[in-house]
Amino acid sequence: MALAPTSKVVLGSIAFAIFWVLAVFPAVPFLPIGRTAGSLLGAMLMVIFKVVSPDQAYNAIDLPILGLLFGTMVVTVFLERANMFKYLGKLLSWKSRGPKDLLCRICLISALSSAFFTNDTSCIVLTEFVLKIARQHNLPPYPFLLALASSANIGSSATPIGNPQNLVIAIQGKISFGRFLKGILPAMLVGVVVNVLMLIAMYWKALTIHKDEEDPISEVVAEEEVISHQFSPPTMSHFTSFNSQECNGSLEPIQNSSQVHVMRDQSTPNVSEVQMVFSSTKDSTTNSKEGTNDAKQETNHSKEGKDYIKVKWKRVLWKSSVYAITLVMLIAMLLGLNMAWTAIAAAITLLVLDFKDAGASLDKVSYALLIFFCGMFITVDGFKKTGIPSAMWDLMEPYSRINHASGTAILAVVILVLSNLASNVPTVLLLGARVAASAAAISKEDEKKAWLILAWVSTIAGNFSLLGSAANLIVCEQARRAPNHGYTLTFWTHLKFGLPSTLIVTAIGLTLIK
Repeated sequence: MALAPTSKVVLGSIAFAIFWVLAVFPAVPFLPIGRTAGSLLGAMLMVIFKVVSPDQAYNAIDLPILGLLFGTMVVTVFLERANMFKYLGKLLSWKSRGPKDLLCRICLISALSSAFFTNDTSCIVLTEFVLKIARQHNLPPYPFLLALASSANIGSSATPIGNPQNLVIAIQGKISFGRFLKGILPAMLVGVVVNVLMLIAMYWKALTIHKDEEDPISEVVAEEEVISHQFSPPTMSHFTSFNSQECNGSLEPIQNSSQVHVMRDQSTPNVSEVQMVFSSTKDSTTNSKEGTNDAKQETNHSKEGKDYIKVKWKRVLWKSSVYAITLVMLIAMLLGLNMAWTAIAAAITLLVLDFKDAGASLDKVSYALLIFFCGMFITVDGFKKTGIPSAMWDLMEPYSRINHASGTAILAVVILVLSNLASNVPTVLLLGARVAASAAAISKEDEKKAWLILAWVSTIAGNFSLLGSAANLIVCEQARRAPNHGYTLTFWTHLKFGLPSTLIVTAIGLTLIK
């Protein structure tokens, strides 16, 4: 594709550069408006500069990707409400056998949860768990935070719903959920193992605890900290009142009655027989009333107990329904059903079965991310129309043929560099169609493989530096802001591990992608 007219090339490049700066550095001093507003600004400039027409801008927005992203976010909200992530957090400290065992668990749980619930979500809900457990065991947090972030990125590469760039690749490349999983799963599993071994090798001294320094109750304390996390189930207020009444309220009348009898005996030592009979009759009447009140209280307690059991079973049934619907959604995707509509159908089913106003659940959906994608689609489409990406690919294409090992290596380096410079989703949008078309000229199977290579490398590229992926930044920010356990993961601490891990895991994975 030839370059567009000079004015279009210059103006389109300016609009894309503004978008890129605000997407990569959302808090720049001269325009601290964030990623979402930055993507909308880039899209608006593309239309104002007439790089794309308004109709072309609307057509650039990929609705299936937005639908799939929206559906999976709603399902994740319900899984959080059903305590899925609290259970994952408890697995981290359950019968832990030491720091290295804990590190392996973090890598495994982070990778598997990211594959099915997105890497960003896993990092959001697990960072504080990991930080608390590390602090309770008197261990340095950085190996465990690195394990969480890097394994989340590696694990998310295995499925189309693991991260945003995979959504784009699966839909644009028309790759089914099952084909995607089958093609990348071996590379993902080996990548997680290699990542664990590298973490243990690099931080062996930090992960070693001498026997005289071990805390015998640290595991118990860590378990309690996990249970008391913000995702713990809410307390039943009516159950609390039931216990307090049973323990305190029913004893009060008995104490008052005995006090009345004692006072009567002491104040009237010489009473007549009639007065005694009257007094005994009055006491029996009082006892009868007290017995009636006690019976009523017991009845109320029994009713409240039954109500609690009823509410508890309703809660269990609701949670089971959430897990079942999520499982059905994943099975339907594996069977080849349309992923976007499957996710939307699962989300709507959960909203309906909740039997309450959906506003509270829908408010937790990240609409800012959906809007960011809309602006990014338009901005990237405008930049492609300048002809610059095509001209650059024309220079690289002869050396990037995936039917040769050297070509695959060069392609991987190009994707790795661009993913860290322009971010992974824009890289996929810019390169995806051209890389697939180049591979399709070789064979249909090579076209699918090219899409999977793009998914693998652009995802693992996120481990290169702290700025490489949103998951890394989430872990860093969540750890820094954690109450009473705050820790700052520096850029250089991440780079020392991220650089060798990214290169080695990427290279090994390329040999296993089918």
